[in-house]
Amino acid sequence: MATWVLGDVHGRHAALERLLSRLGLDAGRDRLWLVGDLVNRGPESLAALRWARRAGQRWGARFAMVLGNHDLKLLALAAGVEEPGPRDTLDDVLAAPDRDELLAWLRRRPLLHRDGGDVLVHAGLLPSWTVAEAEARAREVEEELKDDGSARLLADWRSERPADEAGRERRRRTLDVLVGIRTCRRHGGRWELCDWSGPPESAPSGCLPWFDAPERASAGARIVFGHWAALGLYLTPRIKALDAGAAWGGPLTALRLDDGEVVQEAV
Repeated sequence: MATWVLGDVHGRHAALERLLSRLGLDAGRDRLWLVGDLVNRGPESLAALRWARRAGQRWGARFAMVLGNHDLKLLALAAGVEEPGPRDTLDDVLAAPDRDELLAWLRRRPLLHRDGGDVLVHAGLLPSWTVAEAEARAREVEEELKDDGSARLLADWRSERPADEAGRERRRRTLDVLVGIRTCRRHGGRWELCDWSGPPESAPSGCLPWFDAPERASAGARIVFGHWAALGLYLTPRIKALDAGAAWGGPLTALRLDDGEVVQEAV
């Protein structure tokens, strides 16, 4: 049995199919994980989403995909709480005849997947969070995302203002971290996200990669994530960052967790 993890696909379905053909996956034995941002930026978001839904049905518990910020943006657009941006490529999904089934499947994806000492998440964890706390927070938000409250949750997440109720603000903050964190800094005794998406060495003063924070509470886990294209493929024994920039023409990346083998496919 092998566990392969795919980096951010970003609607690059043709490259995804080429990459998968090179991996020699066995759906009855291997495991396939995705770090999120399955859709948007690339030209084939609908095909990628349909593939993922079929793969989930075929692979069952051996398949795991966590939600990324672009997957959530698709849900926000569909809920009417977000306007499309000039670089979005989601019209084919929103106009698809099977749109409702695809979006319902997407809403049921987790924000964090945990398997023993391995954690799969789109962006990362706040340094003060243990894995158990992060998982509990993720489950809380996932429950709201599945039901009729998802539009309000997504509206809160996309708003630039804090939510007007403590529980809603907690869930908004959880989403911000799990799908958005790159760098962070201490402020007033707590960690806050820095608004920075560039390379870590150019981050503003006081902002450091979340995984480099001193005394990080999740340091004992192996954490696999994507999201940070400017960081690129970054691999240490406990940190596996797999966004090599497929959204911007970089390669699509697969990592075999068992032995660290990396396979990349040009988009």
